[in-house]
Amino acid sequence: MPDREIKDTPANHSETSATNPPPSLRSYTSARVALRRTGVSLATSEILDFQLAHAQARDAVHATLDTEHLTHRLRAEIPSLSSPVLTLASAAPDRTTYLRRPDLGRTLALASATLLKPSSCDIVIVIADGLSATAVEHHAVPLLAALLPTLSQNQTIPICIATEARVAIADQIGSLLHARLSLILIGERPGLSSPDSLGAYITWNPLPGRTDADRNCVSNIRTEGLDYDTAASRIAFYCAEAHRLQLTGTALKEITQPLLET
Repeated sequence: MPDREIKDTPANHSETSATNPPPSLRSYTSARVALRRTGVSLATSEILDFQLAHAQARDAVHATLDTEHLTHRLRAEIPSLSSPVLTLASAAPDRTTYLRRPDLGRTLALASATLLKPSSCDIVIVIADGLSATAVEHHAVPLLAALLPTLSQNQTIPICIATEARVAIADQIGSLLHARLSLILIGERPGLSSPDSLGAYITWNPLPGRTDADRNCVSNIRTEGLDYDTAASRIAFYCAEAHRLQLTGTALKEITQPLLET
């Protein structure tokens, strides 16, 4: 049987007009979609924007975290901070090795490991450069300024700054300190629209060998993404529920409001 002809009527397509055009796809996302063209080629401005974004992502990956400046900012911008701040290094001796050997970024250098003494703390907060020291420089301090007042004031919360570090380094740090919970704030892998995205990973009873299934994550913390107050609220929820239930990971779910009212 031949296909029936479908007539072009208003019922068969979205109704638009010259005075009320549909919104551009780019108004909904910062992703590289609906790029402007000149003939069959991309517009020069689009190519230059791509090259700039690519350069920013590369710079973020290779950036070095200034630990002394970060420590100074923590003291200066969070006057209520009374916790000790300890600077540590992973087993990766330099950035090149860190990028080639992810396993070394998950463990502490021996000299750093010997600095940690058991303290039976409630939460250890680790600030790590990860794959974007730029993200840490931009967002770690204001996020902590929003987060610390939401945590229980009776808790012992030491802070460590770790360089050339991966997420799992918080497992070893937490284990050596006998921490009940670890929270690592770490620079996430840069994208072409997000070179400075910060992630937060919460792990109950941190021990070497923990996997991502044992953690909860709050990601995309940045000016164009998740704002500091919202991120702090979510992190505080996970920390409180972790202490109450004594677990994190796939068994701990965030309670959110329904998107649609019934």
